[in-house]
Amino acid sequence: MIHDFCVIGGGIVGLASAMKLLEMRPGASLVLVEKEDGLGRHQTGHNSGVIHSGIYYQPGSLKADLCRRGAAATVDFAREHGVRFELCGKHIVATSDLELTRLDALMERAARNGIAAERIDAAELVKREPAITGLGAIFTPSTGIIDYRGICEAMADAIRKAGGEIVTGAEVVSISEAAGVVTVSARERSWSAQRLLACAGLQSDRIARLAGLPINHRIVPFRGEYFQLPSGRNDIVSSLIYPVPDPDLPFLGIHLTRMIDGSVTVGPNAVLGFAREKYQRFGFDPRDTTDWVAFPGLWRTLARHWRSAAVEMRNSLWHGGYLAECRKYCPSLTIADLQPYPAGIRAQAVMADGALAHDFLFVESDRQLHVCNAPSPAATSAIPIGEMVAEKLLKRP
Repeated sequence: MIHDFCVIGGGIVGLASAMKLLEMRPGASLVLVEKEDGLGRHQTGHNSGVIHSGIYYQPGSLKADLCRRGAAATVDFAREHGVRFELCGKHIVATSDLELTRLDALMERAARNGIAAERIDAAELVKREPAITGLGAIFTPSTGIIDYRGICEAMADAIRKAGGEIVTGAEVVSISEAAGVVTVSARERSWSAQRLLACAGLQSDRIARLAGLPINHRIVPFRGEYFQLPSGRNDIVSSLIYPVPDPDLPFLGIHLTRMIDGSVTVGPNAVLGFAREKYQRFGFDPRDTTDWVAFPGLWRTLARHWRSAAVEMRNSLWHGGYLAECRKYCPSLTIADLQPYPAGIRAQAVMADGALAHDFLFVESDRQLHVCNAPSPAATSAIPIGEMVAEKLLKRP
């Protein structure tokens, strides 16, 4: 059988794209192939569970538009399918005069991006969040928390109801394209399709190379290490608490996040990982490590950001440094409050010149479209990203 579409990857972007393909082409034959035994097992299932508002992103940018539309679409989809979520809002807290100045810039971005935001002073912040200390803050009421694995399962149900097939436990080992057909093999099984869409996340560069496509980047794993507060401190905040981001860095910093199960996490930091899919502390995979050690682009990146990389590594190895970052805005926290919690791993595309990919990165052939970088916050933006990717694939000959 030759399918109309084959999708590789059962994370939220692959699922959203498959769902949108079937909405745009009702009755089409589609198979989605995922190497794990379940869906959303990597980046989707190990993120902070936040519905982002889009306040940080350049006004008029694709990223800002996708996030704003994605937040609304995620809430609508969750309501329709009974997935748990809560719009608890977020306070972005300034703890220095420099950060107060940066709040001004964020307020301007919020206005230009059409995002509701409220500027509050230190006294109002303490009234709202007694455990939080700062010189001022921005509150974004549209920020929320959600069960993204639940979103994945609801998307999978929608795909199956539309006639799509989902195959788990099938690791792709070869991809070939000939005579207008793409064939995907997972050892003892194979599928043929007129068009292939690959949304392979942490393995996206390898899947592209497997298909024989030229790439100018590598996926480098960055570990985001979290801690969980004791259950007795689950009421320490009523909203999400974020630091003011440094515009020169790609990550948002350590924050306090209420989770949909009622717990509260602290994190993440961002340290270079030694494995793409091993979440335990000091997880190591020789192939993954060799990949980035042998890639000159990463060394160029580290040369540019060595100071921040050193701080992140220090805080990873020394919990006192990690705690100090948290206590800038939540001084009552102690070392005993930092209890173990699973890490996340971000698939960061690094270019050969050392630049970090902050935008979408696609690799294409006549019949294939590979999403090699879907910029954060891809989970929040997944539904409009899926629509955009599906439209791009359908425009191929």
